[in-house]
Amino acid sequence: WLSNEIAMEFAKAEGSAFVNGNGTNRPKGFLTYTATSETDAIRAFGSLQYVPSGAAGSFLASNPQDKLIDLVQALKAPYRQGAAFVMNSATLARIRKFKTADGAFLWQPSMIAEQPATLLGYPVVEAEDMPDIATDSLSIAFGNFQAGYVIAERNETNILRDPFSNKPFVSFYAVKRIGGAVTNSEAIKLMKF
Repeated sequence: WLSNEIAMEFAKAEGSAFVNGNGTNRPKGFLTYTATSETDAIRAFGSLQYVPSGAAGSFLASNPQDKLIDLVQALKAPYRQGAAFVMNSATLARIRKFKTADGAFLWQPSMIAEQPATLLGYPVVEAEDMPDIATDSLSIAFGNFQAGYVIAERNETNILRDPFSNKPFVSFYAVKRIGGAVTNSEAIKLMKF
């Protein structure tokens, strides 16, 4: 039971850090890097490209799905293999309602066990630490995170049992060393609202 609880707490903290971490005593999150609309050819190393949504704090009123296609196409073809969307559940709820001109949903639920549902043919990762759609927010990420973001993790989690400090209770302290950073800014794109 204890190991499951510790693993769950570490997973929450790691997920938050991989998105928004400041790099001090935690991984540096991909949203903390400089974001610019400049393309890969002219963008400074270490900054991420964003695609504007076309409307302040929202999607365009007509054909909002077009900007999602622009986001996918902004990523170079080799990185699209293995790419995924990353967004929170509130953003995903809005996107799941998008339809094509013939009335088909862009969101396709999975019909096979343990296969993710897809958006424009790419899996979607729900990360609650991604910001909600608002003016100047970077609410959607799309990319091949395996190619663009490195996670350095030591294998063991150290657990210290302390029966003395808080008698009659026993305290447990768990420590895990992990780091993360963007290593290839061409492999991750963002959408700015």
